[in-house]
Amino acid sequence: MIETRDLTHRYGPSEGRGEPETESSADPDAPASPVALRDVSLTVPDGEFLVLAGANGSGKSTLVRHFNGLLTPTTGEVLVDDDPVGDDLVAARTRVGMVFQEPRDCFVAATVARDVAFGPENLGLDRAEIDRRVERALAAVNMAGRGDERIDRLSGGEQERVAVAGALAMEPSHLVLDEPFTGLDESARASVLAHLRDLHREGTGIVLVTHDLRDVLDPADRLVILADGAVAVDGAPDAAVDALADLPVRRPERC
Repeated sequence: MIETRDLTHRYGPSEGRGEPETESSADPDAPASPVALRDVSLTVPDGEFLVLAGANGSGKSTLVRHFNGLLTPTTGEVLVDDDPVGDDLVAARTRVGMVFQEPRDCFVAATVARDVAFGPENLGLDRAEIDRRVERALAAVNMAGRGDERIDRLSGGEQERVAVAGALAMEPSHLVLDEPFTGLDESARASVLAHLRDLHREGTGIVLVTHDLRDVLDPADRLVILADGAVAVDGAPDAAVDALADLPVRRPERC
């Protein structure tokens, strides 16, 4: 379970990078730093498929980067399985896997299998366990037998699937994907979404961050929409979708 309690995040001196302001760097005479998140209290149960939506700048990416300690709250707290994230970052990042909007910027190896193995290797696992995890993760995203291929020769959709496999190899309880469909054509988008459905059916919790709600509400258990850094909508997709008319998100066709 992921839980945020009264989470507020103010940008620090490095504007736009999501770094929290600290007391030592704050100038009491300076204007208040921009607020990215405002008193966000949210619980994500194990096994839930949560769609987190909102316009660009609404705070979606900032919020999920708190889930495994990539960002630190200005005020409030974040817990994973009842443990404060800051108490054990390795544990938090093992339980909450993250796939970023531009996965190619996060690859650390030239070939598929070596990149997917990077996380388990850093956990200090033995070679047999690493190989087992890599094989299982690649099979889960329909990339079995392609471990020796160069990542830079894959299509955008295939690179996205390798990024998902890298997160799955850590065997997280939650998989967070930040705008995973950016730059993908309709075929690749459908392929990635189909694999997320499969992972959800197998018990992995999914947090899908998007501003484009086409096709993603059918598998979702819940829809949360952020506006100006606060929760504007939180509910079952069929009920919450009625509130979308006044919000700047790309709505599904049935709306």
